[in-house]
Amino acid sequence: MTELTQRVLAGIVMIAVALGALWAGGIWFGLLASAAGLLMIGEWAGLLRADRWRTRVMLVLLALFLVQTLLIANGAAGQFGPGLVGIVPATIWPGGGVVTMAMVLVLLFAVGALLSRRVGLAAGIIYAGLPALALIYLREERGLLLTLWAMALVWATDIGAYFAGRGIGGPKLAPRISPNKTWAGLIGGVIAAELLSLVMAIFFGLSWIAVYFATTLAVAAQIGDLFESWLKRRVGAKDSGRLLPGHGGVMDRLDGLVPVAVIVAGLVIRGWL
Repeated sequence: MTELTQRVLAGIVMIAVALGALWAGGIWFGLLASAAGLLMIGEWAGLLRADRWRTRVMLVLLALFLVQTLLIANGAAGQFGPGLVGIVPATIWPGGGVVTMAMVLVLLFAVGALLSRRVGLAAGIIYAGLPALALIYLREERGLLLTLWAMALVWATDIGAYFAGRGIGGPKLAPRISPNKTWAGLIGGVIAAELLSLVMAIFFGLSWIAVYFATTLAVAAQIGDLFESWLKRRVGAKDSGRLLPGHGGVMDRLDGLVPVAVIVAGLVIRGWL
C-alpha cells in the first residue's frame, strides 16, 4: 500500500468519525473534541520531552477543564445556567460563558507552569484546550452547519494545498520551517476553502459573511500548520506522534483547525458570524 493510499484511507476514517460525532452533537461531539485535546497535550509533552510526572500534570489539568466544559455544555452544571453562554448573562456580555471558560483555561496554564516549572510545556494546555472549547461552543450554540463549515474549511485547505503544491510546485513558502510547502500550495488551499464556502452558501444556506472570511481562515489554517512544523523542527521530530497511519500524530492532523476553530468562535462571539 502506497503512502498516499494509506493517507487517503486513514483520512476517510477520521472524517467519517468526525462527521458522525458532529451529526450526533451533544456529549458525543464533546467527547470527541475532548479526546482530541487530551491526545494533543500528550503529544505536545512528548515533543518537549517532558518526564512522566509533568506529562500527567498537564493531562490532569486539561482533563479537569474539559470535564467542566462538557458538564456546562450539556446542562449538568445547573448553577451556570443553560449552555456555554450561561456563566455570564448574554444581555451583559454575549458569549460570556465561553470567554469565562477561556479565562479558566489561562488560570490552569498558570497552575501548570508553576507545578512543572516549564512555561512552554504548560502552554500546551492552551494550545490543546482552547480549540476544544471553541468547537464545543460552536456545536452547542450555533449548531451543525457552522461547525461543519469550520472543520471542512480546514480539510479543503489541506487538500487544495497538498495537490496544488505537488502539482505546481514553485517558490517555497517558508523553507526554513517546512521545506515542502510552496506559495502555490498556499494559494491552492485558499481557492479550495473559498470554493467550499461558496458551495455551502449556495446550497446549504451558510452565511455569505462566512465566504468573506474564508480566505483569512484558510491562511490561518496554514499558519497553524507552519507553527507545528516549526515546533517539530525545533525539537528535531518528523511527526508529533504515530497514532494515525500515514498522518503521524493528532497534532499533525489538527494543527490547522487549532487557529480556525478559535477564530470562528471569536467571530461568533463578536456577532460577525
